[in-house]
Amino acid sequence: MTSTAIAGWAHTRFGKSDSPDLEDLLAAAATGAIAHAGIDPNEIDAVFVGNFNNGFTRQDFPSSLPMQAVPELRFKPATRYENACASGSAAIHAARDFIAAGRGRIALVLGGEKMTACPKEQVGENLLGACYRREEGDIQAGFAGVFGRIAESYFQRFGDQSDALAAIAAKNHRNGVDNPYAQMRRDLGFEFCRRESEKNPIVAGPLKRTDCSLVSDGAASLILTDEDTARALPQAVRFRAAAHVNDFLPLSRRDPTRFEAGERAWAQALAAAGLTLDDLSFVETHDCFTIAELIEYEAMGLVPRGQGARAVLEGITAPDGRLPVNRSGGLKSKGHPVGATGVSMHVMAAMQLTGTAGDMQLPRADLAGIYNMGGAGVANYVSILDRLN
Repeated sequence: MTSTAIAGWAHTRFGKSDSPDLEDLLAAAATGAIAHAGIDPNEIDAVFVGNFNNGFTRQDFPSSLPMQAVPELRFKPATRYENACASGSAAIHAARDFIAAGRGRIALVLGGEKMTACPKEQVGENLLGACYRREEGDIQAGFAGVFGRIAESYFQRFGDQSDALAAIAAKNHRNGVDNPYAQMRRDLGFEFCRRESEKNPIVAGPLKRTDCSLVSDGAASLILTDEDTARALPQAVRFRAAAHVNDFLPLSRRDPTRFEAGERAWAQALAAAGLTLDDLSFVETHDCFTIAELIEYEAMGLVPRGQGARAVLEGITAPDGRLPVNRSGGLKSKGHPVGATGVSMHVMAAMQLTGTAGDMQLPRADLAGIYNMGGAGVANYVSILDRLN
């Protein structure tokens, strides 16, 4: 099978964007990645677009939108991929398969979402499309309510984890200060994240506002190539492995305190790469809510089940810890424009591996792990990356 690599990337600032629509966000990301890779747009063989939408914008069918900004893409195959909050990773995996199958040599991958133009009261309703509406569609507070229930179940089984959740939020906000693309570049501190207050109210279950990722606009992009092509380009990051595992959609069919499909995705990716978690330099993981990051520590095998709090309270996941997690600030600080998130995580990892992460740069960045999740542990994608040249 042909190996694939990331040969270029681009990333818009996340947050409330002045761009009028998704088209402008995708255009900025597309042109940026093409320029960064140093390729002629005529060389691109196919386009892969990750976008959730589900009512955030009236303009659906986004696969051909980048062609207005890059007319050389006309007559190239272009497809939109949707797998809830992992739509970006779904597009990446499809592009990898396209190249591995020998159907093309260079692919443009885009992920984007325009969320803030949607009325606030509709945001939660749109996001509930990523849950099992037959059983979970009436949960209050939208998707925060779904994860509020997960947090309640975890607290009931393993004890109150409020200190750990606050520590995760504080860590990611502190990390986000160094990320020029982040929506919220503010070190809120542990005490603010820990206390319920007028500025940090309870949102759902034990989750406060600081436990919830941000509603965002933004886009990110990658140029994927076969490994031989990548070696001739200015920078390249190789996929050592990638895994995708889906689970039941209804929470009633699963243990809500455990992301079992995520565990399997991590195990498959590490085995395919011939590595263990201890070999990784850092991880970018899907902290849509702080309880998700806590459970993900256990899913990746960093700590035993029920002991996720240890990873953050003992400093294991801090920038100077044994396995830094979300040095970018994660979804919590960076923002979570749903379709862009999986692509963004790969951009952040590529920057670290190539020593171009600026103030975010870790002293050791040889091997990266990425975990992007769609729904509440339903669509689970893991990538293992290292630098090619």
